[in-house]
Amino acid sequence: MPVLHTLIRLGVPLLAAAALHTVPAPPAAAASAAAPAVSAPAVSAAASAVFAEEPGWSAEPVSGRAGSAARPYFYLAGAPGTVLEDRLALANTTDQEHTVTLRGADAYNTAGGAFAVRPARESTGAGSWISFGAGTTVKLPPRTRAVVPFTVTVPSASPPGDHPAAVVATEAGREVGVRVHLRVSGPALAALTVEDVAVRGRGAGRVVAYTLVNRGNVALAPQLAIRAEGRFGEVAGRAPRAVPVELLPGQRVALTEPWPGAPVLDRVELTLTVTAPGGARATAAASVWCVPWGIAGRTGAGLLALGATTLAALVLVRTRRSRRARRGPPDAPAPVRAPAPEHELTGASR
Repeated sequence: MPVLHTLIRLGVPLLAAAALHTVPAPPAAAASAAAPAVSAPAVSAAASAVFAEEPGWSAEPVSGRAGSAARPYFYLAGAPGTVLEDRLALANTTDQEHTVTLRGADAYNTAGGAFAVRPARESTGAGSWISFGAGTTVKLPPRTRAVVPFTVTVPSASPPGDHPAAVVATEAGREVGVRVHLRVSGPALAALTVEDVAVRGRGAGRVVAYTLVNRGNVALAPQLAIRAEGRFGEVAGRAPRAVPVELLPGQRVALTEPWPGAPVLDRVELTLTVTAPGGARATAAASVWCVPWGIAGRTGAGLLALGATTLAALVLVRTRRSRRARRGPPDAPAPVRAPAPEHELTGASR
C-alpha cells in the first residue's frame, strides 16, 4: 500500500479549517455494542443514486439526531484522559457483498498542501487513538447499511490543540476516508511563518513561490496578500485572498501564487503578508529582478556575435604581424657597380 493515501469523500467535500472553529460538536452517540448494527436492505433508490460510484459502497458519519442533516466529517473534543464516542455508517449500494476493513489514521499535509493520511504502521498519533473494537472488519450484504460504533481514547499526556486524523475504510486496496476533527482542550495557539520567497517563470507566467509553516497547535485557513514596490514606483501585487490549503499543525507546504502584474523591466521589492483566524500573522520579503529575457537574449546574442567578430579580426591582424616579424626585413637589393670610364683616343701624345 503506498505511503500517501489522499482522502476520498463520496459526495461530500472536505471542509476548510475555518469550519473547525465554527461548527459546534454534535452530541456523542452512546456505544451500545462493539459489533456493527446491520440493518435489512434499507438503501433507497435516491441514496443509491448518490453513492453509486466506485468502490460500490460509502462511508460517512451517522447523523447526530434523527432527522438532522448529514455530517460531512467527525468533530470530537475533550480533555486529556477522556474517551470519546461516535458512529460510522457504511452503505452497500450494489447487488454483491462487500467486506470492509476499518482503521484510524494520522492526517497530514503533503508537500503541495493536499490532505492525506498515513498507513497503519506509521499512524502513531491521533489515528492510533481510534478503535473499532470487534467491528474492525464488517461484511456488508447487498443493498444494506451498517452502523459501526468506535471510540477515541485521548491519552492523559496529550498536548492541547488540533490532532488531525481520519477513519479509513478499505476493501481490495480501495479506500474511503472520513475526516476526524479532534481537538484536545487547553490553550490554542494560532501561529505561522512564511519562508523561501522567490519568483519563478517569465513574462505573464511569472509566479511567486513561498513556503508556509504552521508553528501553532491548531489548523489554519490562511490568507495571502502581496505588495510589490519597484524602482519606478509601486507595481501590481495581489489583494488578500484565501489560500486553497488547510494548514495542519506542525506542517510545511510549498505553494505558488500567480503574479500577472509583474513589470517588464524593474527591480522589485516583494512583501508577502499571511494571516489566519486566531491572530496568526507573518511577513516575508525578497528582492527580484524582472527582466524581459526574450529581448535581453536577442540583444546578448547580437553583442556576443559582434564581440566574436571583433576578436577574430584582432587575432587575424596579430597573426599576420607575427609572421612578418619572424621573416625579418626584406632583403636589400645588390649594389649596382658603375662601369669603368673609357679613355678617349685622340692620337695626341701624353
